[in-house]
Amino acid sequence: MKESDQTIIKIHDLHKRFDQTEVLKGIDLDVHQGEVIVIIGPSGCGKSTLLRCLNGLEPINSGTIELNGQIITDPGTDWSQVRQKIGMVFQNYELFPHLNVLDNILLGPTKVQGRQRSEAKAEAESWLDRVELLNKADSYPRQLSGGQKQRVAIVRALCMSPEVMLFDEVTASLDPEMVREVLDVMLSLAKGGLTMLIVTHEMAFARAVADQVIFMDRGLVVEANEPEAFFSNPETERARRFLNIFQFEGVHKVQESL
Repeated sequence: MKESDQTIIKIHDLHKRFDQTEVLKGIDLDVHQGEVIVIIGPSGCGKSTLLRCLNGLEPINSGTIELNGQIITDPGTDWSQVRQKIGMVFQNYELFPHLNVLDNILLGPTKVQGRQRSEAKAEAESWLDRVELLNKADSYPRQLSGGQKQRVAIVRALCMSPEVMLFDEVTASLDPEMVREVLDVMLSLAKGGLTMLIVTHEMAFARAVADQVIFMDRGLVVEANEPEAFFSNPETERARRFLNIFQFEGVHKVQESL
């Protein structure tokens, strides 16, 4: 995990409302190339909404988001182009059930990017091999475990060659024994220098993978710090109370395994 001085994403005074409820209340955040930012906080604090705004899945009400110096929240932004640079993996896989694993992965590179199938297939098979799923290339989603589906979803996003990857609670719907295989893939990507924003409730994983931890509550960034400082000595009482919840859930045991 190496962080450069180059700012790849800049979020300034970002506000988002759903009807009369303000979900994001002025978010400021810089993301540097190669940086891994883990966003944690209680349910309903705005974590997933922030990622969805970054990917254009939710329109913002005010503020700006820049990608490599270009404001992407301006009217007229071609989000189909932006999403090729900002990939996203969701909690529920979003795989097409009528397509096999390989065809699920190749849909974006061939149809959206117009790449040759042979070239895209070679890259897809290379990624599948890295996540130990090459033998599942001809299988259909119904034939896969939850962890396998999520690894396929990650490969599908990576084959679009994004500059940034967003992960939104990608282990939340998995059985405990399947969580590790997905986290191992994400940890490998982080070590490889991929810029990532990760929303997770896996505290041990957050501590192991993050360059910076962002703690959100009620639509605000309450605290931001390096992982060791945040988890060892959080600066705010709200963060301390939040972390205390996990003291009884085997966090330290999981951390040792990482």
